[in-house]
Amino acid sequence: MYSTLSFALAGLVALTVAAPVTMAQQLSGEALAKASSCLACHQIDKKRVGPPLAVIAQRFAASEGAQAYLADSIRNGSRGRWGAVPMPAQPQVSGADAQLLAAWILSLASQDTAQTKQ
Repeated sequence: MYSTLSFALAGLVALTVAAPVTMAQQLSGEALAKASSCLACHQIDKKRVGPPLAVIAQRFAASEGAQAYLADSIRNGSRGRWGAVPMPAQPQVSGADAQLLAAWILSLASQDTAQTKQ
């Protein structure tokens, strides 16, 4: 019994180490945006310091490679694309989380379109 329990526990530990769960997998897009401090400068539908996320989504929704482009902008920052205020780099956001944030931002364009049709 003891060896079976030890073996099962060792397997569980190995799974935890081999396949870490990212923060993004545990949170929804909006919760990840809050946890990553995106909403300190951006709101979903209103301008704050940066442009509204829904407007970003509308601008890039039809662009090929938009998700990768936005993820890169999240991690490396941008300058001059939305006016005088630059977006600072967010290197604390992992590449995987930046991809998930970008996908969520782009999904806001389809939500905005659906609301407009109603």
